[in-house]
Amino acid sequence: VDIGIDNNSPIPIIKVSKAAALTENQQQVSDVWSAVSAQYFDSTYNGLGEKGWREKRNEAVDVVLDLGPDDKEEVTKAIQSMLGSLGDPYTRFLPKEKFELITNYARGSVRGGIGVQLLLDPRENKVMIMGVSEGGPAKLAGITQGDIILQIDGESMEGESAECVAAKLKGESGSKASIKVRHNQVGEEGQTSTTELYTVTRSIIKVNPVEASTFVSEDTNTKIGLLKLASFSKETTGQIVDAIRLVKSNGAESIVIDLRGNVGGYMPAGVDAASLFLPAKAHIIAEVNNRAGTAYFKGYDADGIGADTSIPVVLLVDSRTASAAEIFTAALQDNKRAVVVGTSKTFGKGRIQNVQSLQDGSGVAVTRARYLTPKGRDIHGIGITPNKELQNCKADDTAMNCLSGIV
Repeated sequence: VDIGIDNNSPIPIIKVSKAAALTENQQQVSDVWSAVSAQYFDSTYNGLGEKGWREKRNEAVDVVLDLGPDDKEEVTKAIQSMLGSLGDPYTRFLPKEKFELITNYARGSVRGGIGVQLLLDPRENKVMIMGVSEGGPAKLAGITQGDIILQIDGESMEGESAECVAAKLKGESGSKASIKVRHNQVGEEGQTSTTELYTVTRSIIKVNPVEASTFVSEDTNTKIGLLKLASFSKETTGQIVDAIRLVKSNGAESIVIDLRGNVGGYMPAGVDAASLFLPAKAHIIAEVNNRAGTAYFKGYDADGIGADTSIPVVLLVDSRTASAAEIFTAALQDNKRAVVVGTSKTFGKGRIQNVQSLQDGSGVAVTRARYLTPKGRDIHGIGITPNKELQNCKADDTAMNCLSGIV
């Protein structure tokens, strides 16, 4: 409710611009606005300022004034329009059914899937397939990395988050999903796009975040340990410790960590993994939040406990290396602890989100902070530039072939 006082009148008159009580839909708009306002990382609200951001709230409240309980879709559009003014595709409203979907997905209550890694491409505001598991249902069906997911079971995925799309791809093992994707191909005539519809049978996907092996360098004739990290989870740090111990016991004198197609995952795991290679007090990242016009910094430093600070490390990245994987990469690169090698810059996701439930069972995802690398770099939308650029290394090439002549 907006209440003002008319000071031009001989007797101050209180003017109430809205009805004294908010409707249920207006309350939902207000709850979303309040949740975002309380934790959004940019106190300028994309240049709107506090007044402009409040005006966006009032506009949305006006739009839903006459909408009823059966007009949820229109209410959602009004809320998304309000949030869209922030220019941040990662801050979004999650209606009750989608919030429940994501919650169940996070709990792992449904185990069947198709074997893909997803990430929201902010340039198109569409969800892209960043990686496809070998031998998984998606790979067998012909779905490839770089494909854009357009529909699942006839439902448009336009404007959906990666988490929502991932949750919709989940299901009981043996159930089928109809998936429409857009292939982007670059040829002599430039980029072309085609769409294709696949029917994929879900199965239990077993993904080991860390795979360890060794190979002998053709250039130096030394044994090299190879760690392949598909994602970052709560178990990743412990698995890296075990993997390092294994490759060292097999005679590895240096380590290559393959982060191609690693879209991140559990952010603290990227921090903890970097700590395994850095001395005590080495900076890993700093979270930055500019609330109320003041910049708040939260630094993450290595503790040095059990760290291996001497074995040579090479990180293999590509344009699909993102989020927690970029935290890990930037920390080792900025501290000159690893040489980063790749065909291109990494993806460039330097924002941290929080998902919060609301009173009516819906939810909101809010970008609560940006992060800076140890050297103060904000890589969001930019990515990490490799120390050494590879000319011939395709996504399905082995790390050994990609690094021939380098390690």
